[in-house]
Amino acid sequence: MDNIFRNLANLVLGKNHERKTTKVKGKVVLMKKNVLDFNDLGASVLDRAHELLGKHISIQFISATHADPKSSENKLRGKLGKPAVLEDWNSTISPLEAGETAYEVTFDWDEETGLPGAFLVQNNHHSEFYLMTLNLENVPGHGQLHFVCYSWVYPTKRYTKDRIFFYNKAYLPSETPELLRLYREEEMVILRGNGTNEKLEEWDRVYDYALYNDLGDPDDEDKVRPVIGGSSEYPYPRRCRTSRSPTKKDPQTESRLPLVLSLTSYVPRDERFGHLRLSDFLGQGLEAILKFLLPEFEALVDDTLNEFDSIEDILNLYQGGIKLPEGPLFEELQQNVPTQLLKELLRSDGEGLFKYSTPQVIKDNIFAWSTEEEFAREMIAGVNPVSIQLLKEFPPKSKLDVKLYGNQNSSIRSQDIKVHLDGLEVDEVLKANRLFILDHHDSLMPYVERINATSSKIYATRTLLFLQKDGTLKPIAIELSLPNADNEKLGAVSKVCTPAKDGVEAAMWTLAKAYVAVNDSGVHQLISHWLNTHAVIEPIIIATNRQLSIMHPINKLLHPHFRDTMNINAIARNILINSEGILERSFFTGKYSIEMSSKIYKNWVFTNHALPTDLVLRGMAVEDSNAPHGLRLTIEDYPYAVDGLEIWSAIKTWVDDYCRFYYKNDDMVQNDVELQAWWKELREEGHGDLKNEPWWPKMNTIQDVIENCTIIIWISSALHAAVNFGQYPYGGYPPNRPTSSRRPMPEPNTPEYDELIKDPKKVFLKTVTPQLQSLLSVSLIEILSRHTSDEIYLGQRECPEWTMDAEPLNAFRKFGDKLKEIEKTIVRLNSDEKLKNRNGLVKVPYTLLYPSSEEGVTGRGIPNSVSI
Repeated sequence: MDNIFRNLANLVLGKNHERKTTKVKGKVVLMKKNVLDFNDLGASVLDRAHELLGKHISIQFISATHADPKSSENKLRGKLGKPAVLEDWNSTISPLEAGETAYEVTFDWDEETGLPGAFLVQNNHHSEFYLMTLNLENVPGHGQLHFVCYSWVYPTKRYTKDRIFFYNKAYLPSETPELLRLYREEEMVILRGNGTNEKLEEWDRVYDYALYNDLGDPDDEDKVRPVIGGSSEYPYPRRCRTSRSPTKKDPQTESRLPLVLSLTSYVPRDERFGHLRLSDFLGQGLEAILKFLLPEFEALVDDTLNEFDSIEDILNLYQGGIKLPEGPLFEELQQNVPTQLLKELLRSDGEGLFKYSTPQVIKDNIFAWSTEEEFAREMIAGVNPVSIQLLKEFPPKSKLDVKLYGNQNSSIRSQDIKVHLDGLEVDEVLKANRLFILDHHDSLMPYVERINATSSKIYATRTLLFLQKDGTLKPIAIELSLPNADNEKLGAVSKVCTPAKDGVEAAMWTLAKAYVAVNDSGVHQLISHWLNTHAVIEPIIIATNRQLSIMHPINKLLHPHFRDTMNINAIARNILINSEGILERSFFTGKYSIEMSSKIYKNWVFTNHALPTDLVLRGMAVEDSNAPHGLRLTIEDYPYAVDGLEIWSAIKTWVDDYCRFYYKNDDMVQNDVELQAWWKELREEGHGDLKNEPWWPKMNTIQDVIENCTIIIWISSALHAAVNFGQYPYGGYPPNRPTSSRRPMPEPNTPEYDELIKDPKKVFLKTVTPQLQSLLSVSLIEILSRHTSDEIYLGQRECPEWTMDAEPLNAFRKFGDKLKEIEKTIVRLNSDEKLKNRNGLVKVPYTLLYPSSEEGVTGRGIPNSVSI
């Protein structure tokens, strides 16, 4: 029996006592459904009617110190106390914050009740409610008891067992109070479901796995997509099972919901957005782009509808917007899009559609984005700072299979770049670690031919950069490669472009940079962002809920870092990454988008996403015990790495302090049955296509727990923030990060080449993302770059009393204080004029790893989780 509960019980009861009853007051804080869901205003009336009929919400305690006399010796259960009902439901109107209401509840307590370790709740009302906390005052012999719930409770008739909530203390499985052990185990069984494909309803709490077999539509030839996951050809992390029926033509493909029902796709209820209004705003915003705004754009018929005629046309997006003609579609837009969203989309006078806020990259200087300096700087301080690598051999070599693709090694030669190396030889700068590469060759080459058969026209690219004495990077060569037109097994056909300031060579260099930016935009969105944060975390969330009890300390540690992820991923599968969804419409990868990301996933390695490991593998740092964090950066002024290592170190220190409080030795880790089951399932089910890979780390020591949990928290919080919230500040101006290219590089003696000589700006605009596609992508990334009003940032928790254990609470406060120090450091570094990569010529300070933020598109802030 747990020592704390036993000692407290002895203190309360003593050896010679007289049974006495006392009243214990409690306060329940919850949110009613009708407050959270404005679409169900009738819920309040029906709940009040149920209350008048004697159908109350009741709470019944489970003793952690006194056994139920009806339980057997082998199946001990805590004694149930007398039910107590929430008082004055119909007369209590006392919101604490937005939507929160507090209710009094009074319990009869005596020595046979003992100390409550959990409680059952019965909801006999018509509607569900969001139960937040239960506080007990003056429990005899103990004082205050606190229960943290944060869960939806549906009417009792929806459940096979009453909902249970445990006392706010973490226990390893072996340390669980004996009388609560069965309740803990039974709760886990409910969360796992019965393993069949039974239909899941909104009140179900089942966490189970499925393949990405819901992106295509076999009944529509244009929307057929392969099943992603479950095969060596298309491996992928698992997603949440939704139990929708298969399609008629292909039983392996799950049927899709109509667009109007896409937000109702099943995810466990507690994984949905905390506020339904927020869910509606985000989801309906994305739906509006597809359902209402796209037809409106197409209705704007003029000769150059799908072209930006000039840079001024693009700048007008931030000054006057696009005039929206009145008509049926405009009226439907007003009727179906939430008022808050409509205000975001329309000018105050109602005449301009999509008047965007000015992206940071052009706020100070509308030309600086196009400079060599900014093109290179964004590779280490932009929205995708995780792809650049140190060049370790010259010329660069390919890892593609020669039998399939022929010779794919680089055609760049010393004579191409020597003039740009400040008088040094190539061998000298290579040995001095001053050559870097942004390599989008091997990942794209297998798809170039197929992509170029569509409206997109891309190249596989390699970009070489030279580290200058002032710490900035200078692009010195771009290689554009295509597969051999006769047979791709014959290798690549490449051309090398180098910097030029005048004439047609300068125009071709500008186009070459655009092809690189297009590739980087697609790789960023599909790999750095979607795959490496959203997709890889979802199966970890599922495994955690299936195998780690809510009482488990590691569940308590990780739980905040899973908030809203399954919900946003479900929306993504329905609207963003599905066949002909916004991503396929917006990016050059088109219908091959998720298929391509599955090929990249083949080489995904969990441990490589530890920031120090990632930096070393890319050659961006070397181990050095005398350097901060044990690493010496190859580029000292690498903002992502500098700030990231501070955040990484703070997270790891926090996780170390926390885990060592619960695990005193390695044997405790090895004997933790829930932890071992979790780690096994995470690998063998959640990431089952890679389960046999030898790189999977062990879970045998305290250090293993610390390392693995730190990686999970880093991916969910800081890594996602670094690659997400800069999307609009940098990509909100389409020329800076175009998402597609439509024309190949003009060849001499062609009309296109003559046009390039005559009007290079017009050729540039005709080559990069067209108007409609730009509007779709910019609309998307503005939503994705926005912090919501209820965001919870790294170092914060929904409830300050998230655990009763004092040492973890103190460690968490230290973590929060450290993050505030890091914020001050970032501000100081950004004001240091010697660090030229911190702001660049565009004067956009690097704040993507600045922990806190306010609401809106701010370009800073690290939410706890992949929440958007």
